[in-house]
Amino acid sequence: MDSESLAAAALLSALSRAAGTLAELRHPFVRSAPFTYLAPPAGAVAGTVFTLPDGREVRFAVSVAVADGAYRVDGEVIAEDEALVELPRTSVPTLEEALVLLDEYTIEVAGPAVRLLDRLLEDLR
Repeated sequence: MDSESLAAAALLSALSRAAGTLAELRHPFVRSAPFTYLAPPAGAVAGTVFTLPDGREVRFAVSVAVADGAYRVDGEVIAEDEALVELPRTSVPTLEEALVLLDEYTIEVAGPAVRLLDRLLEDLR
């Protein structure tokens, strides 16, 4: 395999890990649906959306894209229009750095999921 094919495989593997981690997020009282989609012109987003009993949606997501010769990685937890966790959009020059950052952002987004959802459910009472 050439270096570009190896890079594409590494990126696909990292996105699959992120999608898998976020798809495994669960809460006993909140419905969830995992999602993954391509973000033109050269990016992808993976995450899970939870629907609270009052109908609000809470989105846990990470993304990676290529723009202006750099890799851009994002991570966020959004409840409707309120950012609960907003990791800085970071641009790095190499794929290796982007893959490490994507793994780190996935952990930071997934880590507080149950606590954040519990807090939002308590606010409904």
